[in-house]
Amino acid sequence: MKIGISCNRFGAGGGLERYALDISQAMAGRAGTEVSVYARRFDAGVAQASGIEPHRIVVSWLPGKLRDRYFSWRLQARLPADAVLIGCNRVRGSDIAICGGTHRGYLAARGTPPRRSDRWQIDLESAQYAGAHCVVAHSALMRREVVELYGIPENRVHLLYPPVDTQRFAPVDDATRASLRSEFGFGDDEVVFLFPSSGHARKGFDLLADYFSKSSLPITLAVAGRPVGRTIPRVRELGYSSRIDALYRAADFTILASGYEPFGLVGVESVLCGTPLVFADNIACLEVIRPQAVHAFARDRADTLDQAIRAAVQAAQSGQARLAQPMSMLDYDPRIGTHVDSLLALAAQAMAARRA
Repeated sequence: MKIGISCNRFGAGGGLERYALDISQAMAGRAGTEVSVYARRFDAGVAQASGIEPHRIVVSWLPGKLRDRYFSWRLQARLPADAVLIGCNRVRGSDIAICGGTHRGYLAARGTPPRRSDRWQIDLESAQYAGAHCVVAHSALMRREVVELYGIPENRVHLLYPPVDTQRFAPVDDATRASLRSEFGFGDDEVVFLFPSSGHARKGFDLLADYFSKSSLPITLAVAGRPVGRTIPRVRELGYSSRIDALYRAADFTILASGYEPFGLVGVESVLCGTPLVFADNIACLEVIRPQAVHAFARDRADTLDQAIRAAVQAAQSGQARLAQPMSMLDYDPRIGTHVDSLLALAAQAMAARRA
């Protein structure tokens, strides 16, 4: 079977970029499966090392707001007629449309009216969902949005939670963890809350920074990702890191306060490393994470954030915070192979429907 996978960037990024990389590498290893990737940009050497045929569609010469539509148009001309297209970005002609977030849902969560550029994105997204054989939603929240906000019939929207590299994200012994804490400069008496983020406003940084800066608790907000740009009490910048798995293991908790989070893969990654969560209760990955692994709070109630952090600190100080059996804290199988099995089955159905 020939599989085409479209994405904006092909490389070790986050979100759907990482997802496209993971599924394409897994599919390329399957007998009888040929994988081609169509992207605006490829990280050096990644496609070749994975046995994937890369096809770059250059859009950098266009104004930013026109790039999605041009990419979608050019993709149609370059995709072989006998290939099943898995769209990990907004493109017409997807046989399988991957939904890791919807633009209408994002605007609604922010309370923002759509501008002209937003309407262009929504039009392309709507066309992708309407024309696809099926839509793969990465959470029940996304499934509801595709059905309710885009009018796609329920029987065409499949719920498949995103996969995680369970070999990379796994716990370590106490001695290794102590060594990691020392390496990253985490003190024995401080409770470290890891904040992995490349978009601080979306992830609720201001809400968390305000709490941490005013707290008298022995807590640190460790920011992994984009620079904060200013000095804030009890906030430590770690910068971008290719060792996010090591940071999960070293931290006491992973924390997010996102206003709109279609899934939140960092939650599953953290749990698999044995590190529990302090998460806003609207973050969709909590659909599949057992309550024992989460101190949840409501973004609009400051008292619940305070309660969650105090409970987390108490658990850490009493030695009760770590997750001894991480896989038992998840209500789905996060392995990439399991996810790819389901995708390839849907691809075979899409090809059969096309032939019929």
